[in-house]
Amino acid sequence: MAFSVDSTLKELLADERAREVLRKHLGDRSNDPRINMVLYLSLRTIASFPEAGISQEKLKAIDEDLRKL
Repeated sequence: MAFSVDSTLKELLADERAREVLRKHLGDRSNDPRINMVLYLSLRTIASFPEAGISQEKLKAIDEDLRKL
């Protein structure tokens, strides 16, 4: 399966390699109580929420790493 920031968070978390990319760029947010609310959203959509704290530069870097998987 090809991954990108347009993949849902659930899809990304289901793959160990994609999880590592997220940890590399975002740290471990697996204990965030809000995670269940965004599982079915794409990472691009999640990044559009200010409280996510994901800049466009960081989103681009994540996308580049995900596409290499």
